Formats: sequence, structure tokens, C-alpha cells
Amino acid sequence: MSSILNFYRNLLSLPLSFLVKNNPIPQKPIEELALDLNQPIVYLLPYTSQTDLVIVRRNCLSLGLPDPLEINELAGQKLPRYVFLDEGRRFFKSKVAKPETIQVFEKYLELHRTLADLNVQLVPVSVLWGRSPGHEKQGGLPKLRLLNSVQKTAAAIWFGRDTFVRFSQAVSLRYMVEEHGTDESIALKLARVAKIHFSKQRMSATGPRLPNRQAMFNKLLQSPAILNAIADEAKSKKISEEKAHKEAYKILDEIAANVNYEGLRVADRFLGWLWNKLYQGIDVQNADRVRKLALDGHEIVYVPCHRSHIDYLLLSYVLYHQGLVPPHIAAGINLNFWPVGTMFRRGGAFFIRRTFKGNRLYSTIFREYLAELFHRGYSVEFFIEGGRSRTGRLLAPKTGMMSMTLQALQQSQIRPISVVPVYVGYEHVLEVDTYAKELRGAAKEKENAGLVLRVIRKLRNLGQGYVNFGEPITLSNYLNQHFPEWKDDLQEERPQWFSTAVDAVSNQVMTNINKAAAVNAMNLTGTALLSSRQRALSREQLLEQLESYQLFLQKVPYAKDVIVPSEKPEEMLEHVLGLERVGLIVEKDNFGEMLRLERSAAVLMTYYRNNIQHLLVLPSLVASIVFHHGAIQKDLVLEAVSKIYPFLKGELFLHFAADELDEQVEKIIAEFNRQRLIQCAENFISINKERVRTLQLWMAGVREILQRYYITISILQDDPTIARATLEKESQSIAQRLSVLHGINAPEFFDKAVFSAFIGSLKSNDYFDENGVAITDKLNEISDILDRIISTEIQLTIKSAVGKNEEIQES
Repeated sequence: MSSILNFYRNLLSLPLSFLVKNNPIPQKPIEELALDLNQPIVYLLPYTSQTDLVIVRRNCLSLGLPDPLEINELAGQKLPRYVFLDEGRRFFKSKVAKPETIQVFEKYLELHRTLADLNVQLVPVSVLWGRSPGHEKQGGLPKLRLLNSVQKTAAAIWFGRDTFVRFSQAVSLRYMVEEHGTDESIALKLARVAKIHFSKQRMSATGPRLPNRQAMFNKLLQSPAILNAIADEAKSKKISEEKAHKEAYKILDEIAANVNYEGLRVADRFLGWLWNKLYQGIDVQNADRVRKLALDGHEIVYVPCHRSHIDYLLLSYVLYHQGLVPPHIAAGINLNFWPVGTMFRRGGAFFIRRTFKGNRLYSTIFREYLAELFHRGYSVEFFIEGGRSRTGRLLAPKTGMMSMTLQALQQSQIRPISVVPVYVGYEHVLEVDTYAKELRGAAKEKENAGLVLRVIRKLRNLGQGYVNFGEPITLSNYLNQHFPEWKDDLQEERPQWFSTAVDAVSNQVMTNINKAAAVNAMNLTGTALLSSRQRALSREQLLEQLESYQLFLQKVPYAKDVIVPSEKPEEMLEHVLGLERVGLIVEKDNFGEMLRLERSAAVLMTYYRNNIQHLLVLPSLVASIVFHHGAIQKDLVLEAVSKIYPFLKGELFLHFAADELDEQVEKIIAEFNRQRLIQCAENFISINKERVRTLQLWMAGVREILQRYYITISILQDDPTIARATLEKESQSIAQRLSVLHGINAPEFFDKAVFSAFIGSLKSNDYFDENGVAITDKLNEISDILDRIISTEIQLTIKSAVGKNEEIQES
């Protein structure tokens, strides 16, 4: 029998190698699933299928995993390395697994009783033939497996590129034995749990059935909330309810997605080509977090940062190839233009207007549509920043979508809702040239087909892309911890705690995005070169600075999810020099090579520096304090940092709590001492003159931020009663003047939004009294610190501008 099976497998192997592509999930199962290759592995497949076994074997061998067709020899017993859980029927009809499989389980469990060092790893693995969930209008259940060889052949031809091999988290049989024993009931329980697992896994990969769009419309238009909004629309605009109903239908049709599975498959082919054309690779981290949420039945809301129009394409592509369902995506109505709008809608986009203000009918329909998506179990994605960041930093969150998400949770949502922050990063962003023009005052170009074609013509080597899934936030758990009263007000639409909770969750999302930042060669090189006032460094100094950044991020990690490059500084620099449109010039003189940023490129490079500015801003502040004092007591460093940190935290969404700050600063000081940038003696810190240039480059990362703070504080010291709007305007005006006089290229330096955020932080940290008047004594404390770490030249320019503003107002 075994020889016939081997012949059959060999017969299958050749055509399958041509028809079916290797698509393992995860792509590195040994590392991601923490498999121990020194201990035996047993593969558990959901049902009997030699075709699936051949595909699993080929994937195992390509990944360096043990061959499933070989045997495990333990204590003189020869046991199979794979088992089938059930027969190859269409559906699970029996409540128990195959008797032979139960017997194999029992033998493995029994061996653990006699072999103390044994820990067999049971790895569930399944082959997903296609990912279509089916449609609601179709009768019966979607096929969970294929019936015969003819269908398998057809599937191999049609779904070959869409066939995924899913490796799940291993079950430790040692743990099972120690916790539950080795009797026959444990083997049966193991089989039952495995069946449930495979069922959940299939659902997490395909998602719920695709909706019948018209039936969904009919249901929504009969909901009490929308009927009330239609009646109000008819009354307020003095039109018939029939006309208001038609307007409601039109709005719903404008909003709703029209997901098509075949469209997703076509998009997958196109995007696969696009990434190969654009990037050298896509680095995906922590996708296992999302797979676990999906297996546990969570409603998943993806909230990525927004750097580029490519973000939503990239995230959907990554999720599809991680064995998850591409989400419904909230896209700006500006993207609903021919022919892209129809394509996006078929890929899961639903369109949202820039503002709902004054349009109750629209806001009600959108809220009910979003709640319906949650109710039906579809994952959702939205960009909490509202639009793409033109500066490379996270923007202040727009809370409208988060508010609707919390409202959906209130409306008796059965499945738990988990928000997954996602950091999306690039070594080169396609639109960065356009961003620079817009920040200089150019009008934003409206999206259209011509713009898309112009972007496509620019396709070239843009380096690496990064998708890092941050720490999820399960909303019910978060509210239980921070707003325990939320369950008492489920019937109220906007209870007292609601607005505060929306703001808190939104800020936590931004913080978790930053905790999952991806550091790369481009943003490290940009940070180093922009730290030099001349935007130029010798090759030796640049490499030394890159090494200093890299070692610091490895030794004093900002957060465990941050991605830090492992390449040597020389390799990173050569990589950046090989990228397109970087604007990095290599010059030579008698002393060696120098690297210099073109002036126009310096503005663009600030974008990439700003991607990781939050990771380096705290050590930069410490470096700045030590550098400008020359020598200072450690206690004074800690005190100065504690005064300034709340503003940095608010602006850059830093995650350290107030009671963690001193410990983190101690680590920073210890690492600077280890790198010999400073010298420490008990409670005394001084600069190390031998490496003062490296310390000087370190301190530049916070220089412009502190200068902005000094501008606003100086205005408030001069006029504590100044109105907030006037304060923002004057701060921006002085910053623009400072940028011209001192050659500051950072586009966010005079961005009104950053001044608004700083003034908000001053208010939340009690720098204003109850009448809105600035508290001078507290401002003086900050000003005294800044006086010592901002150059005299900059201070004079700011003070002079503040004085001229006062003269202008008096005249």
C-alpha cells in the first residue's frame, strides 16, 4: 500500500510543482511559531488528501522544516510524522477523528510519560484552495474541501497562485501530558479542539459571505435611525419623503463597497507586479497578532498611519498573503473617479466625504452602514489621521471614525472589536515631491486618471517597504480598565464619558503606531545628514553616526516592536546611494569622500527623518542638555527632561509614562557613556571631547522642536493674556522668519498645527489659569531651561521678532 501511495505522490508532484505556487503562511514558520527543530514535529492535516500532503511537503522542504513523509523514531517506536484528522468527505460528519489518528495521538502521549525530555510539537497545517467566501444569495455552505481528483485538477489550474499553506501555532504534547494526563480521552479532546481550530482558520482566511448589496440597502433603508433621518430631511428641505428616500438611496450607493472576489484576485496579480517594480521587498512583522485575533473571532479594525496612496493597496495585499481577509476600507471621496473608483470599490473601498457637518441624513446613513459592516463580521480599515502626512510625522487624530466604532460597540455588538494600529513605512514615498510643493504653498492637485498614469511612469527602485502590526487594543478591555462606567450607559448615544474615551483610544492608537516604527537606512542617513548645519558629513563621520544610532536603538530599544536594521553602516550607506532620486551627492577632496544633500533634497529628506524622529528625540534632548552645559549634575538633567517631556509626548505620541521617564533617561545616559560620548562620575555628567562631534549631531534631533517651543513661550511671556488664535498666528509668523534667516529646511517648523498642538499641551499641563491667562512663573521655569540649550543667535532673532510684533500691534 505504501509503495502505491509513494508512486501516486510522485505522480502528483510534477504537475503540482508547475501549477501550484509555494505560498506558506507565515513565510518563516520556524522563527514566527518558535518551533524547536531538536524536538520531533508531527503535522496535522484537516482531512485525507494526498494532493494536500504533497503541497505541504514541498512547502516544508523549502522552509527547512522536517519532511512529513519521513518517520519519527522514538524509544524504538516508528511513528508517522503526519496524520489526517478526518476522512476526505465534503463536510465533517463524524464527531470523532479517524481511529488511526487517535491511536497515533495516544502513542505519542504515552511516550511522554516514559521519556522525560521529549516534547513533540503538533503543528496543524492546512491547504487553502482559493479564498472565496461565497455570496449571501447562494444556498448551502461554501465548499470546505474538494470532492474528487477532477475538481482538484481544476482547482490547481484555477487557484494555483492562490493556494496557501497555513502553518498554525504548535501544540506542545509535553504541556498536554503535564496538564491533562495521557488517557484516551485526552487524545479525543485533542482531535475535537483541532477540528474547531481548522473551522475557525477557514473562516479567518475567507471571512463572512460577501453581501447581497441590494438586500443590504433595503435593510438599512428600513432601519429606524435612517427612517427618522429621511423624515427630518423631508421636513427641513420641504420635499416629499419619497424624494428624501431617493436621496438616501443615492447616498448609500455613493458610500457602499461592492466587493468582488475575482476582482481581488486580479488586484493581487497587479499588486504583486507593482511591488516588484517599486520595492526591493516588503518587510512584514507581527502579523501573527492579527491572525490570532481572527482565530479568536474578533472584529478587526485596522488603523494604519497614512504616508501614501499606496498604503491601502499595500495593507490589503499584505493581509491577503498573511492568510487574512482584506478589509473594507474607508477611502476619501476624492478617490472615487473613473476608472479607479470602481476598481477600489470592488476591492473593498467604501467612500467617505471630507465632512459630515450640517448633513444629518448623510452622517446617519454612514454610521448605520459602518455598524452593519461590524454586525456582519467584516474587518474594516480607516486612516485616523484623515489625510496623508505631508511632513512624515503622525498627524493629530481625526476622531470621527473612532467615535462611530465605539458607537457600534455600544449597539450590542456580539463579537469583540479590536483595533490594530499599523505602521506603514517606505524608504521612498512616491508623492514626496508633491508634498514638498504643497508645503511651499502650491495647491493640492485633484486626484484623476492622468495623475495615476504620471505616477505609474515613475515606477522604479524605491528601496524597501515596511508593514508592522502594532499592539492591538481590544475596545471592551480598554474601556473596562479606563472607563468602567461605559456598560452603565449602553442605551445613550453619547454618554458623558464617551468623548473623553474616543480621544483616549485615538491617542493610544497613535502611540501604538509609533511603538511599531520601522527604522531603515534611508531615515537614519537622512537624520545624520540633516543634523549637520551644512547638510554634509565626511564619509567616516557619517558611518560613525549611523553606527551610533543603530547601537543605541538596539541597546536602548524604544519599544519591543520597533524594527531596527541589522546591516552594517557601510551596507546601509551603499544601499541609500543606490536608490533613485535621493539627492545625495558624493564629493572627493584631498582628505577623502564627503556626502552632501542637495538643498532641494534636504527638504524631502526631512520627511524620512520625521518618520523616526520620535525614537531619537529623548536621547537627543539629553545630548542637547549635556552638550550645552559641558558638565552638569545628573539630577538636573532628569529635572530638565521631566519639564519638557510632556510637550514632546503630546506632539510625537511618545509612550513613556511619567513614572517611567527617569528610568529611561538613566538608560540613555548609560548608553551614551558606553559609546564614550559622555563621561559619568557618580552624579556628574560631562562631555567627552574626543567624540564631541557625534554628541553634537545627536543633539540636533530636538533642536528645531525646542526652538518652536521657545517662540510660543516668548510670546506668552510678553503677553500672558494673548488670544489663542493670535498666539498661533504670531508663532507661525516668527517661525517662518526664523526659517529664512537661519536656513531651517524642515517644512513642519512653521506648520500651524504643531503650534496648535503645543498650545494645547500647555493648557492640558496647567500653564494657563481658569481665565485662560498664561501662568508666568511656570513659563519662566521652561524658559530658563531653553535659554541654556538654544543658541544665543536664535534667541536674539526670536526676541527681536516678538518685540517687533508688539510694536506693530501698538501702532
